[in-house]
Amino acid sequence: MAELANLDTNTFGDWAYLAIAKHYQKMLKHESGVLAGEDPEELHQMRVGMRRLRTAIAGFAPALDLPKAARKKKVAKVARALGELRDLDVMAETIEGYYLPELPKDEQKTVKKALKDLNKQRKKAFKQVSKTLTSKTYQQMTEGFNAWLEQPTHHAIAAVDIDTVLPDLLLPQLSAFFLHPGWFVGVKKNAKTGFIFEAADPPTVYHILDEQATDLHSLRKEAKRTRYQMELFSQFYGEQYDQYVKDIKTIQSLLGDIQDSFVLSEFLVSDLNFELEEELPVFFQKLQEVRFQRWQDWQPLQEKFLHPETQTDLRNIILQRNLVTQSTNDGHEDAEATSSEATAADSNVTAAVTSHQDGYQANSST
Repeated sequence: MAELANLDTNTFGDWAYLAIAKHYQKMLKHESGVLAGEDPEELHQMRVGMRRLRTAIAGFAPALDLPKAARKKKVAKVARALGELRDLDVMAETIEGYYLPELPKDEQKTVKKALKDLNKQRKKAFKQVSKTLTSKTYQQMTEGFNAWLEQPTHHAIAAVDIDTVLPDLLLPQLSAFFLHPGWFVGVKKNAKTGFIFEAADPPTVYHILDEQATDLHSLRKEAKRTRYQMELFSQFYGEQYDQYVKDIKTIQSLLGDIQDSFVLSEFLVSDLNFELEEELPVFFQKLQEVRFQRWQDWQPLQEKFLHPETQTDLRNIILQRNLVTQSTNDGHEDAEATSSEATAADSNVTAAVTSHQDGYQANSST
């Protein structure tokens, strides 16, 4: 993210503008590629841009006075269409790249039939995405963002220094993350000895996941929201903060793999109309192996984040943060964007922020 510390002011409104502009530009950059329908990576990158745009809108909401067409609900509607298509792409890539080569020929034949059906679903989903991106609603949304970026309007709190509001922006989402019931899947609390983790043998893990995978999926989504929110403000913190962000990203990934295995299983059962364990025993076993391995990788992080010391440490980092230097900040770009793309985009955004800074108070609404 471009460095605002070098500008004359460093307000809540400055950072709101920078974040909205950055992620909106990323979204637009991949729009034509998505409509071309040739490279799934274009869809992935546009979806990432929209997710981060939604996070920026939510994270900076107290400062933002966006037009109705450019608010979070409008972005979410478009993002859902992209998400449905992306989920199908991920499922196909996972089957073809990970599972299919390891299956016996008879199971490969059966799974390939399911892949054909998956491709039919993708074609329908792509038509919906194309319809969405050429709709009047989408056009109004982009016009709304363009107008706001040209002449941004904010609420009065936008003039407050960013340092003042950082804890209030980060701690509510962090609290939702720490209080999520998914942390206690496979865990019991003993008043004398603390947390007791259930045995990590395969049958026990399979039973836990069959019964409580929904809670872990919900925790994964909370982890994603927390990670995106924290990444908005990485520049203000140091290595300890960054390590927590990495840990949360790992949690999101591990729980995502578990959830993906259940979604894949449900798709195959629905599409082929039989029990996987009986008709695709090798495939079923590999799904179980993935779940067990991800569970084993997840448990140390589960234990770490359940400890009060961890939670207190992260809260204190947020409350007692110190500005990091420009040289440190160079390492906090989005993993999805190349460094050259990010540098060019951020230079444009920073210039725009500079040109609009003097107008924040004049354009503010109460």
